[in-house]
Amino acid sequence: MAVTEVPYSSFLRGPSEVLPALEHGDVRLERRDAEALVMTRARRYQAAMRGTSLASAMVRDLARKDAALAARLLAEQLPWLAWMPRGEQEGCLADILTNLAAGAETGTFEPFARSLAEWEHTAEVWADPELAKRLSSELPGDGGTIARPKVQR
Repeated sequence: MAVTEVPYSSFLRGPSEVLPALEHGDVRLERRDAEALVMTRARRYQAAMRGTSLASAMVRDLARKDAALAARLLAEQLPWLAWMPRGEQEGCLADILTNLAAGAETGTFEPFARSLAEWEHTAEVWADPELAKRLSSELPGDGGTIARPKVQR
């Protein structure tokens, strides 16, 4: 499916010139100082949500019935897991599957997407042995004592 990218200002000036692009796919409205918006037909949106919900529910059910198989299948889709130590991999897969299952139940997939991105960044740190060593080591010093803040009224 094609995605047409259009400046948001162009849409505001002439929506009737942009809306026909929805016949061929989604329209991504690029905004200068904010996150882009995506317009899609309701039928296409509902189909995508139904497919996502069904696939997520199937993965959730698979994880309940055979957690090891679900983890192996998920790991095949996330090659960056190879950069992480075994214990981290297990925690990552459990967290991702939990968030995916919750998304399937609620239709809210932002926590899943955030978790996936965070774990991928964690794997990137493990891919750099020097960085992983620096971030895993103890900080120098004892941290010292911090005075209690004074409340100003």
